[in-house]
Amino acid sequence: MEQDTNRLKEAAGKAVVDAMVKSGMKLGLGTGSTAVHAVRRVGELLAQGALRDIRAFATSFQTEIECEKLEIPFYTLNSRELSGGLDLTIDGADEVDPSNFLIKGGGGALLIEKLAAYASSSFAVIVDESKLTEKLGMGFPVPVEVVPEARVQVTKALEKLGAAVSLREAVRKAGPVITEHGNLILDIRFGSSVDPSVMETELNQIPGVVENGFFTRNPPVVYIAFSNGTVETRGRQ
Repeated sequence: MEQDTNRLKEAAGKAVVDAMVKSGMKLGLGTGSTAVHAVRRVGELLAQGALRDIRAFATSFQTEIECEKLEIPFYTLNSRELSGGLDLTIDGADEVDPSNFLIKGGGGALLIEKLAAYASSSFAVIVDESKLTEKLGMGFPVPVEVVPEARVQVTKALEKLGAAVSLREAVRKAGPVITEHGNLILDIRFGSSVDPSVMETELNQIPGVVENGFFTRNPPVVYIAFSNGTVETRGRQ
């Protein structure tokens, strides 16, 4: 089953790169087991000479390492090469609703992923069909990145909003997950339906919250890989 899912992700990753990535682009490259297939396709096309002059922005250490392996040139958003803006960002998502609003951050890189997504003229997301949902925030948890000193204060504020809150624990390390910027992640679920666009703003107004995993302000074109082998697109291109 895992092998089949990986095959679907690879198909969607290739499809989005082949359709949307052009030579000379300032390109945001996302994080995780889905986005890595797009990164590898970019590297493959650069090696073949089918793409040239790509200036990439990597959204995590994991993606930076992959870019190094594939000899994809990458820069910071503050660099002269990128100047704070991107032509296109390609990433995965944890859930996608019918409006193409997203939950992201299952891999813990939500802060930089959102910087990339919202700095991009175009945004593309790769998912398999299991990531489609009617309502965000009730199934897959919404990550909320918080400064460590605000953990208890933010937890209480989130509970007042009706969310069940848990501190994300590391899997192969004792203790909580620490983000690449030294913060903690609170995973939250709502017992009833919420408006993701309203909640994205409301969560970020809580003192101590750095960023949250609702992505609603730059709805992407979504590449959806189905188990029958087809890849469909949904949204603007």
